[in-house]
Amino acid sequence: MRLPTRTWGEGDRVALLVHGIMTDHRSWRKVGPALAARGLRVIAVDLRGHGAADRGPYGAQLFADDLVETLPVAAEVAIGHSLGALALSLAVERLAPRRAVYSDPAWHLPGPGSGFGPEVLARGKSLSAAEIVALNPRWASEDVANEVAALDAWDEQTAYGIASAYGADLLPERPVVPSLVQLADPSVMISAADAAELDRRGFEIRTVKGAGHTIHRDDFDGFMASLDGWI
Repeated sequence: MRLPTRTWGEGDRVALLVHGIMTDHRSWRKVGPALAARGLRVIAVDLRGHGAADRGPYGAQLFADDLVETLPVAAEVAIGHSLGALALSLAVERLAPRRAVYSDPAWHLPGPGSGFGPEVLARGKSLSAAEIVALNPRWASEDVANEVAALDAWDEQTAYGIASAYGADLLPERPVVPSLVQLADPSVMISAADAAELDRRGFEIRTVKGAGHTIHRDDFDGFMASLDGWI
């Protein structure tokens, strides 16, 4: 599937942005211009079932294949958040960016019985602005408004398409390209043991102190600071 994209900036040096589940390219509203100001042409996708993208069957490998179908190879850097980080990790060998950043990646979702599963995510479709604020008290009002619009466009069946990921260990065996794993504090996705294992496998680990899962909207300055040396 060819995905719709939003571009900031111009030139030959390219950065790729891949959002997480339930949202779309609008989650990068500050990151895209910030990277463009550093001389990069920034391309953000809407994953299938999100934003303006087509609907269809869903699964982690399908999300990854769509990235390969849509995005240019050999980008300067590719950044994926949550589900977008999982999809990027499955596409990174084919996309071959110079560097990859995985922001609080969905590589080890809580298993059955944890109270967190596809049906919980799917219920997020009906979140109100007030509920989004309660869950994300540090978000700017524009991010809240964007999330309301993104949820309206989101196909909640994508949550069930990744059901097999719950409880599964999806940590990559090795970094295909130099790779940063950026963690929330605390991360509900990557435990301390997982972080230690990823470090052992050759990933650089950086935690953004006090940031929630969507680091770039929760603490934009902390997010950008943690990318020092990677962009």
